[in-house]
Amino acid sequence: MARDYAARWPGSLVRSTWLVVAAILIAAQDTGAQKVRVDEKLEAYPTESVDLHCEFVDRGGRTKLTQVSWIWEPTDGQRDNIAVYHPIYGQSFPNLSFKDRVSFLHNTLENPSIKISNLRMSDAGRYTCEYATYPSGNEQGTTTLVMLAKPKNSANVVTVQAGTKSVVVAQCEAAEGKPAATIKWLASVGGNHSTSTTNGPDGTVTVRSEYRLVPTPADNGREVTCMVDQRTQERPWVYPVKLSVEYPPSVSIEGYDNNWYVGRSDATLLCLANANPAPTTVTWTTASGPLPETVEVDGNKLTVRKVDDAVNTTFTCEVKNKHGASRHQITTIVIEALEDPSSAGVVAGAVIGSLLALVLVVALIAVLLTRSRRQQRRGYPSSGDSIATGSGGSNGGDYGNKARLLFSGTGNNSSKNGTGANNNGPIYTYREGCDATGTLTEKANDYHHHHLHHTSPGNAPTAHDILLSGDMVEAERRKFDLDDSMEDDEERYDRFGGVGGGGNMLPPAYHVRRGHGSEEEMDVYLDDDMESQRDGSVISRTAIYV
Repeated sequence: MARDYAARWPGSLVRSTWLVVAAILIAAQDTGAQKVRVDEKLEAYPTESVDLHCEFVDRGGRTKLTQVSWIWEPTDGQRDNIAVYHPIYGQSFPNLSFKDRVSFLHNTLENPSIKISNLRMSDAGRYTCEYATYPSGNEQGTTTLVMLAKPKNSANVVTVQAGTKSVVVAQCEAAEGKPAATIKWLASVGGNHSTSTTNGPDGTVTVRSEYRLVPTPADNGREVTCMVDQRTQERPWVYPVKLSVEYPPSVSIEGYDNNWYVGRSDATLLCLANANPAPTTVTWTTASGPLPETVEVDGNKLTVRKVDDAVNTTFTCEVKNKHGASRHQITTIVIEALEDPSSAGVVAGAVIGSLLALVLVVALIAVLLTRSRRQQRRGYPSSGDSIATGSGGSNGGDYGNKARLLFSGTGNNSSKNGTGANNNGPIYTYREGCDATGTLTEKANDYHHHHLHHTSPGNAPTAHDILLSGDMVEAERRKFDLDDSMEDDEERYDRFGGVGGGGNMLPPAYHVRRGHGSEEEMDVYLDDDMESQRDGSVISRTAIYV
C-alpha cells in the first residue's frame, strides 16, 4: 500500500519538497547567527593591539542572556577560553598566555567586546564570541584574526676568489615575514639565483635567495640588486650589492718615455698593480743586482734623481698579495746628453749672425768686382795691348778679335827706341782672328784727305795727327777683350818686338779709352788724352807702360 502511495507522487514533487525543507533550516540558522554580530576578519601586526567586537541582537526581546565567553582556536580542534563575563560573578581570564593582555571594553552582556594588547604572532587564529541564552541555548559569532609581519630584509656580498666554478657571490633574505615574501634579482653579470623558505614556530616565514656565477677579475665591483616584495610593504624593497672577487695581482710599469738622456733629472717609473685584495708588498730590482745609488723608491714609485749609465738596465717590479705574486719588467736605454734647451736661442742667434755676415762679405766682394770691371771698360789700359815697329810679326795663339796700331820703323828720322819724329809712313793694323793667326795689314795714311786743316803741306804728320785720322777712329771703336791675363799680353808684345831682327823695339803702346759716343766726341777725347813730347812723339796720359 505504501509503495503504491509513493508511486503515485512524481519524482519532481519529491525533490521540490526536500528543497523547501533545506531552505527552512538554513533560514533558521541565519536567524540565529544574526543575533551575535562580530567582525568577520581582522589583520594586525606584532606589538600592536586589536579590538574584537561582539554584540547580541535580540529583535523580539524574548531571549534571556546568562553569560558570554571568548574562545580562541589557534588551530583546528583546539579551543581555549581567554575571557568570560558574568553579570553577577564578573570577569574571568582563564588562559595564562593572555593574562594582562586581554580586557573587556564594556561591562555588559549586550556588548562584550574585548581588547588584546601587545599582540604576538602566535595570537593569530579564530576568536568566537559565544552567548549562553535561555530558552534558545548558546548563540555565537566568530572573527578570524590574521597576524601580519613585516619581513626583516637584508642583502650581503659573499667574497669569492676568481675561478672556473659557479659559486654564491651574493645573498638576499626576507626574515620572519608573514605572509612569505618574494625575492627577485636584477643583474647584468649573467648569473642565476635560487630561493628557499623556512617556517617559524610563530607562523612567520623566512625567505632566502642566493645569486651564483663563475667569478672573474672583471666581475669585481659590479652590482647585482636584490628586490623584496611583500604585502606589508608599501613598495618593493631594493638593495644593490657590489660583488667582491679576489684574484692575484697583474702588474704593469708606466712612465718610461724613451727619452732618458745623460744628465736628465727626476725620471720616474710607476708600478701599477691590479689586485684584490690590495698588494701587501711592492719590490723593485734590476737585472744587474741592487738598485743604483741615484735611484730612490717610494712604494710603487721609482725615481732616478740623475740619469747616467748606471740606469741603462732592466727594472723589475714584483707585487704580492694573499693570492699570489706577479712581476713586470722594463728595459731603460740611456742616450747621449741633449743640448740645454736654454742655449738653443743663443746657438740659433749665432748661426743666423754668421750667415748674415757671410752674405755681407759676398755682397761686398761682388760690388768690388763690379766696380773694377767698370773701371776697365771705361778705358784703363791693360798691359797686353802694345804698339811696335816692324814689317811683320810671328803668329801666336788665339787672342780674340783685337786691333793694334803699328807705326812703321823705317824712315830717316827714327830714334833709337824705334819712334821717329817723322811718322809719315803707312798705318799698320794688327788683327787677331779665331784661326789663331795674326794678320798685319797696311792702310794708306789718308791724313791729308781728312785733316788738311791741321798741318801744312810741307810738314810731316805727327803721331798726334795719325791718332786723329779716320782709321784710328774706326780702330778705336772696336771693343777690346779686357779679360786677357798679363802673361798673354806680354807674349803678344814679345812677338811683335822680334820683327826685323829685334833691333827696333818700341815701348808698349797705350790703350785708347773706349768710346761709345759719336765720332766727334771720340775726337775730342783723343785730343784731351794725347800729349806731345819734345822729340815729336805723342804719349797718352792714361796709358800704362812696362
